[in-house]
Amino acid sequence: MKSHIQNRMLRSAIAAMTIATSAGAFAESLVQEIIDARQETQIWTTYALSPYLRANDLQVSARNGTVILTGNVEEDVNKDLAGAIAMGVGGVKHVDNQIVIAADYVAPVPGVEHPYGGFVDDATTTAAIRSKLQWSKGTEGLSTSVSTHRGKVTLTGKADTQAGKDIATKLAMNTRGVYSVDNQLVVERKLPASEEENASRTASAVADSWITTKVRSTLMYSSNVNAKDIKINTDKGVVTLSGKVSSGVERALAIELAENIRGVKSVVYSDLAI
Repeated sequence: MKSHIQNRMLRSAIAAMTIATSAGAFAESLVQEIIDARQETQIWTTYALSPYLRANDLQVSARNGTVILTGNVEEDVNKDLAGAIAMGVGGVKHVDNQIVIAADYVAPVPGVEHPYGGFVDDATTTAAIRSKLQWSKGTEGLSTSVSTHRGKVTLTGKADTQAGKDIATKLAMNTRGVYSVDNQLVVERKLPASEEENASRTASAVADSWITTKVRSTLMYSSNVNAKDIKINTDKGVVTLSGKVSSGVERALAIELAENIRGVKSVVYSDLAI
């Protein structure tokens, strides 16, 4: 009897271990499926946000740390970009890049619905233009609403002067991702400010750190200035630009953009080389 009970207990223990092992394997498999799905989603989202990849018919499959990419692109640089993005996702150990380079490949024509990546581009453009209009001394006093759709910017509201309206157009047009600007600002001249208001405005000094940040951001947002090679320093409202630019046109634009920031007294650019 004792032996029978012992055998029964042994069989029960073995059965319990088998069930536990099976449950553990199932749980492990489920966790891996979740990881695979997360990696695919992250890669897909990044492709959707990229202006170089979103129009291509790319497929992504992730399994146990390996990602397989298939589809078609026009240039090898796009294939390399897709592979680099996939490899940069956490947990990915290997990328099997099977994307085909086809010079005659024609990307699918987008439907009427605006793609998600396009919404992100437009929202970024709108935010950049709003910021530039707020920071610019030439657009001070503007009451402006900015909207962007597929790279077309519309400005509505009021401007104190025609010069302010023109500057708004220039700032918007010089922003990355902008293809056209429809400036609908209405010029309405305000009454001259009183001496007290002018004195108060002059007395309120703008912090040098704020000016440096806004100059850097404005150059970064510009479609015609490469800000990464330009160093910016501000001392008592005097901005110093140094580093390198690719042309005289880029140099002149960088100087003009810096001069146009609110609080800037002057710009020193002798060390900004071509």
